[in-house]
Amino acid sequence: MELSQIKRSVSEIAKVVGAIVEEKLGDRSQIEDQVRQTMRNVEKLVAENIWPRQAHSVKLRVRRLPHFHGELPTYATSGASGLDVRACLEGPVTLKPLERTLIPTGLSVEVPAGYEIQVRPRSGLAIKQGVSLVNTPGTVDADYRGEVKIIVINLGQEAIQIADQDRIAQWVVCPIVHAEIEEVTELTETDRDAGGFGSTGVGAEAPTVP
Repeated sequence: MELSQIKRSVSEIAKVVGAIVEEKLGDRSQIEDQVRQTMRNVEKLVAENIWPRQAHSVKLRVRRLPHFHGELPTYATSGASGLDVRACLEGPVTLKPLERTLIPTGLSVEVPAGYEIQVRPRSGLAIKQGVSLVNTPGTVDADYRGEVKIIVINLGQEAIQIADQDRIAQWVVCPIVHAEIEEVTELTETDRDAGGFGSTGVGAEAPTVP
């Protein structure tokens, strides 16, 4: 929904609520003003927090290392979440089933403070060849300046070959939040309490029948 649509909705909501109040209480103008003010506050909140995020971008500084060759990471489409990153190899690498290896990218990056790069598998390689990442998603921290290497594993049933410039993973730039640890003696109780490991879905224990 565009911001202009929200503005039109504000007026429409105010008129509808005002008409109801006028019918029931005979005082329409005051409630219309209150509704309009409330919706203006909502509109401001949306404009300041949601729309800027849709158009938001950050600068990712990328350094080519001496052995780098080929193409820099790119978004495959305008709506893609991740940058496709390529293997930077002198020759092909063969992985047997369940074998893993470290694939260099020939790149180091400077991630903006407050962000990280999440290194994720590519769905095409996963479904076609069973290629995944051991530590998915991997993390590139904002203060790391070494070469970014990808820990690739062959989860398929046949040997696979990774060639130079194969798109082996994707980088997704994500905001992070630092937590402040507060040690306490008790935690707030919930209906779920300590239930876990399937307690709310498949594998949940059946209720005891008397």
